[in-house]
Amino acid sequence: QVQLVESGGGLEQTGGSLRLSCVVSGHTLYDHAMGWFRQAPGKEREFVAAITWIAGYTYYSNSVKGRFTISRDSAKNTGYLEMNSLKPEDTAVYFCAARRLSIIEVTPGKYDYWGQGTQVTVSS
Repeated sequence: QVQLVESGGGLEQTGGSLRLSCVVSGHTLYDHAMGWFRQAPGKEREFVAAITWIAGYTYYSNSVKGRFTISRDSAKNTGYLEMNSLKPEDTAVYFCAARRLSIIEVTPGKYDYWGQGTQVTVSS
């Protein structure tokens, strides 16, 4: 089975940047899609961005479009979320997820595998 481990979270100021990584083990994601979600305290888990592993098709939430970039390096079995122009409202636990089909979905229940999350905090 697929296992995912996120890293790269931390504290950043408004306008700063962070890069999150998601290392995949157990399987390569040749026929999968990878997504990033986030969850702030007291709120539901929210879709951020997703990418198909082979074709590299990407899709972004309107709240991060133009600021975040999702990518992957299949040779390293690693996905990335580059976050630029950070805002306080980006503060959340960020989760990496994967699903077995190379079709992007925005609903958390459509994903089969999840990492443990990494905290991102953005201060003014």
